[in-house]
Amino acid sequence: MPDLRRDPVTGRWVIISTDRAQRPSDFIREPVQFKTGVCPFCAGNEAKTPPEILAYRPGGNGANGPGWTVRVVPNKFPALRVEGELDRQADGIFDRMNGVGAHEVVIEGPEHMHTLATMPEKRIEDVLYAVRDRLVDLKRDMRLKYALVFKNHGAAAGSTQEHPHSQIIALPIIPRSIVEELKGAREYFNLKDRCIFCDVVRQEAKDSERVVMQNDTFLVIAPYASRFPLETWILPRKHDSTYELSPAVNFGDLARAIKSLFQRLDAVLDHPAYNLVLHSAPLQDQPTEHYHWHIEIIPTLKKITGFEWGTGVHMNPTAPEDAAKFLREAEPNA
Repeated sequence: MPDLRRDPVTGRWVIISTDRAQRPSDFIREPVQFKTGVCPFCAGNEAKTPPEILAYRPGGNGANGPGWTVRVVPNKFPALRVEGELDRQADGIFDRMNGVGAHEVVIEGPEHMHTLATMPEKRIEDVLYAVRDRLVDLKRDMRLKYALVFKNHGAAAGSTQEHPHSQIIALPIIPRSIVEELKGAREYFNLKDRCIFCDVVRQEAKDSERVVMQNDTFLVIAPYASRFPLETWILPRKHDSTYELSPAVNFGDLARAIKSLFQRLDAVLDHPAYNLVLHSAPLQDQPTEHYHWHIEIIPTLKKITGFEWGTGVHMNPTAPEDAAKFLREAEPNA
């Protein structure tokens, strides 16, 4: 029988289509392949981007030139702009405001063909630090309520630049999906006086059936109500609501978990396109007992159907227990 499963945080339902069960080899994939050509994000092309906001330069070189390991610049074609006032208005029964916010690009290294599976762990750790530093800075702007960190890897996942990079978009609103997570987490905490994400971490670690890998600080799982084939989440093992306030010592373990996971995904799915998103507490919130930051990774393996758009109920042809097993047993390349 197909399996209807409910996400314990948001209440979202998914259908695990066991009668359509698919292994990784059954999906039509578009492996990400790098091409040559002029790239504005490569070392030596710093003049092709807007002036940098942040850069790590071990040699102490001057700004907006070579010698960096991680670099953050404003998006050349921003979805939102920092300048201006919100100017909230009513438009009849509708509401509007100016598109004030921030849109930044985190260039994850000077090398064009590196990925999260191939770059050194220290480089991934530097990227994690850069994201933290930018979120700490964005919190100072009281107009900004939420910042989403995300990565589109591969054209099939919506990326227009091959060079390894991620993005930060800070908004003057809290997106609906985050509101739903916050609401569900708060209701659970009010009922049980415990964080739902902490309970998920404890149960998944104990059951181990959906665990992909773990270390002292982080747990990587295929979530119980996975919306997509081989969807994975990375969660801190100890309660932590706000990514940018996490202990700096944890980023080494997070970098190792990320690298190992993406090596496994490459081995199982042949270098897939994917989307990665970081869900953390709203920028202006104080650390809270009911919410728990986490990273969600979704390989691009299926298109959303009319049923899914119409109902909000996703259909996943690969059970998360199988997905975790495929990834757990994969042989990551050194």
